[in-house]
Amino acid sequence: MTEPSAVDQIRHALEARFGERLAVDPALPGLETLARLAGRRVIRRFAPRPIEPALLRLLCACALSSPSKSDLQQGDIVLVADPAKRSAIFARIPDMPWMEQAPVFLVFCGNGGRLPRIAALRGKPFPNDHLDAFFNAVVDGAIVLEAFIAAAEAVGLGCCPISVIRDHAALVAELLELPPRVVPIAGLCVGWPADAGRLSPRLALDARVHVDRYDASDAALTARLDEYDRRRHAGAPFARQRKPDKWGEAPFYGWSEDKARQYAEPQRTDFGAFVRKSGFKLD
Repeated sequence: MTEPSAVDQIRHALEARFGERLAVDPALPGLETLARLAGRRVIRRFAPRPIEPALLRLLCACALSSPSKSDLQQGDIVLVADPAKRSAIFARIPDMPWMEQAPVFLVFCGNGGRLPRIAALRGKPFPNDHLDAFFNAVVDGAIVLEAFIAAAEAVGLGCCPISVIRDHAALVAELLELPPRVVPIAGLCVGWPADAGRLSPRLALDARVHVDRYDASDAALTARLDEYDRRRHAGAPFARQRKPDKWGEAPFYGWSEDKARQYAEPQRTDFGAFVRKSGFKLD
């Protein structure tokens, strides 16, 4: 059977993801890269095959080549190689067994501590000690995370980000000996895929791409949620309903109902205190 062209791969992946058949110019450069981005899948099963240290270092270098606000370079990567430290983190998140299965586990951090230290070393004041300093560091770290995923997937690796480590930010910071003003953003499982993974349907483009003005009307949101809930349910229904003992069994259980239930429970209410304790001022 003939392998689908990059154009067909892009069209099929984006139609499955957004419910829209997009025009793709076959003369565009970089179609293979676009096909890889459009068709990326969540990988939660990894083959028992190690990742060579040289490859891992190369991927880190590519990730750290990503854009950085004002060239401040505030995104850092911690490779968690110590089995005891890995186990201590994984034990707090028992419902994600793929974390332990992955041959590599990384923690991506926002580093807002390097710049004040540089200011002190060079005898300069640091008057920008406010919320934007935290925001800059976290955005830089998130960009590095996404760049690493793109680089890893380009060589055939699979990735699964783990934001739930922020539920245990203080423990992660202690285990990894993070200095002041360095906060964990997300973990990342990395390995050679054991299966094709899952392509996640997304909200329609019109729900997230706006022209000149942001359409935040309830009518627009309701219509877009209804379309997405039904499209996603048709191809990737939820295996179970969240907390039916508390919220009951919904006759139709879509993405919006699942997310409403998920965030009806307090989450990470201590994260702000952790960030402040690390040295950031959030005013």
